[in-house]
Amino acid sequence: QVQLVESGGGLVQPGESLRLSCAASGRIFSVGRMAWYRRAPGKERELVALITSNEPTTYVDSVKGRFTISRDNTKNTVYLQMNSLKPEDTALYYCNAYLKRTGSYIFSEYWGRGTQVTVSS
Repeated sequence: QVQLVESGGGLVQPGESLRLSCAASGRIFSVGRMAWYRRAPGKERELVALITSNEPTTYVDSVKGRFTISRDNTKNTVYLQMNSLKPEDTALYYCNAYLKRTGSYIFSEYWGRGTQVTVSS
């Protein structure tokens, strides 16, 4: 069983920082692209940041210069460092990854259950 587990969410004030982590566990042979999405109340889910093994990282315009996505391939973990947080960053943040399970020939898409980030004074 492969799963993604997020951590690091919480309640912070505007201007503060948080670091989200997402660890993939299970019988994993290879990890492809990893990403963070978010869904704010009343809004559609949006891609926040994306990282692959051989392409530049991608960010939604609203977080450029404030958020940084990174990964540790030895731990099958992706991070999202969020600085200068704003109230509009409030959302449920989801981890997404394409993983190849041991014994499989293809990459499959997996989602975490989400971690809540609330930015409020």
